[in-house]
Amino acid sequence: MSRGQPKAQNNLACLILAAGKGTRMYSARAKMLHPLLGVPLVSYPVERALELGASPIVVVLGFQRAEVEKALTARHGQATVTVVEQAEQKGTGHAAHLGLAALRRWEGTVLILYGDVPLLSRETLTALVKKSRSAGKLAILTAELADPHGYGRVIRDSQGRVVEVVEHKDASSEQLRITEVNAGIYAAPAAFLRQATARLSPRNAQGELYLTDIIAKAATGIGVASASVSAEEMAGINDRQRLVSVEKTLCRRIVGELGKHATFRDPEAVVVEAGITIDQDAEIGRNVVLRGRTRIGVGARIDDGCILTDTEVGAGAILLPYTVATEARIGPGAKVGPFAHLRPGTDLGPDVHVGNYVETKKTRLGRGSKANHLTYLGDTIIGEGVNVGAGTITCNYNGYEKRQTIIEDGAFIGSDTQLVAPVRVGKRAVVAAGATITEDIRDGALAITRAPLTQVDGYADRVAQRYANKAAPKR
Repeated sequence: MSRGQPKAQNNLACLILAAGKGTRMYSARAKMLHPLLGVPLVSYPVERALELGASPIVVVLGFQRAEVEKALTARHGQATVTVVEQAEQKGTGHAAHLGLAALRRWEGTVLILYGDVPLLSRETLTALVKKSRSAGKLAILTAELADPHGYGRVIRDSQGRVVEVVEHKDASSEQLRITEVNAGIYAAPAAFLRQATARLSPRNAQGELYLTDIIAKAATGIGVASASVSAEEMAGINDRQRLVSVEKTLCRRIVGELGKHATFRDPEAVVVEAGITIDQDAEIGRNVVLRGRTRIGVGARIDDGCILTDTEVGAGAILLPYTVATEARIGPGAKVGPFAHLRPGTDLGPDVHVGNYVETKKTRLGRGSKANHLTYLGDTIIGEGVNVGAGTITCNYNGYEKRQTIIEDGAFIGSDTQLVAPVRVGKRAVVAAGATITEDIRDGALAITRAPLTQVDGYADRVAQRYANKAAPKR
């Protein structure tokens, strides 16, 4: 990760605390690496920081640091974030102090986020930063909860000013009755944060350095401002049940936004990841899953049960039920499925038809070509206007290497054909049904590999009599 500290135009840095193991996930994998709608959990606060124009972005990591750092690099690039390691877990205050050391020359505003709180909106965080900057104060997010159990309580004085936050385990019975809680998200001048975190003490029920203790320090110094946040936005992920719950909430948000210009037949019965693009007048059926960087073109229809990953669907294309596509391109006006499988490297041109139980891999079909039934096309280039009959197989693998089949414009491939690569079928050539093609076919030629038909008269009767004799009882 980059260790530089470029100064952003809005003078905002972001510190993300993401060092915990996540013991309640009961997983060998760090909580930060668990996917949320296909994206590692730790990436969500990074993306919010980027939306706000924050730079530098410092992420404090601990458990499985190398693996989490690798995931961040893969998602955001080598120079996007600075990683600081918290080798020993001594609390959020300790983690923040370590992270701030990487911002020792930073004099702007620092936004503090957590790696496991993915639902915070840009609008909420923008309002928080504005609160801090307008008065040079520590700004905190708070929420009113019907059941505040487990959260730190916000303590206010008689004039309604925030004076401290008391963690649940340290709260008195009277303080536990308070329903305003601390969301744990802060924005403050960097100089204050460095000074306040350096003076934290572990004198509390857990023997840790609480980041919340900086609130009392700010109350007697620069002052504390607060902004409201909903219970939904501040939801953190501590276990797998909450992960699933938050994922549903996030998906609902995404579908709600996309549903303004596209039709979802059952919005609650689809999974749409954050990187999906759906253009105007597209229609999405029930139980559809859209993953990765999939893009759905204008007026395309994705029918029930389709699963698309990193796939581009052209304008007006139709995917019939239970089509599965990965790293594929489907051209405008194409029709695919039902039960088709498009594997990586598939490129279907305009108006192509790929029908039921057809599998393609590293295969390109030109405009108007068709493979409608029960076919495997691997490592194949197919020209325009080609008809591929039912049961056709390109035999592309000899046990050691993959080889290519080329079928040129206007060719007709009869049913139950095996094309043994490497082989080329010329323009407008015709391959008769049942053929096994092991050499190139000339343009316009007819290729037949059938054995001559032989008919044996009376065969059925002779066989029947033979078996009847065997079944007769012996005397």
